[in-house]
Amino acid sequence: MTHHNAFIIEVAGRSAGIVVAERGGFTFFASDWTFKDMDRRIYRRVDHAERAARRVLAARGAPA
Repeated sequence: MTHHNAFIIEVAGRSAGIVVAERGGFTFFASDWTFKDMDRRIYRRVDHAERAARRVLAARGAPA
């Protein structure tokens, strides 16, 4: 059985950052300045962080 504790978040072919499993959720670390407002935020699930990254791009008018 394999347990993953870090996941890459990619949106529209861009590496937004990674999320790292911690007690209570996943902490996001931005790898692209576009997603700086998400940096160090905690998300309950990985897909919540991915959706947030898609919303960031959509707010900037970029296709997500």
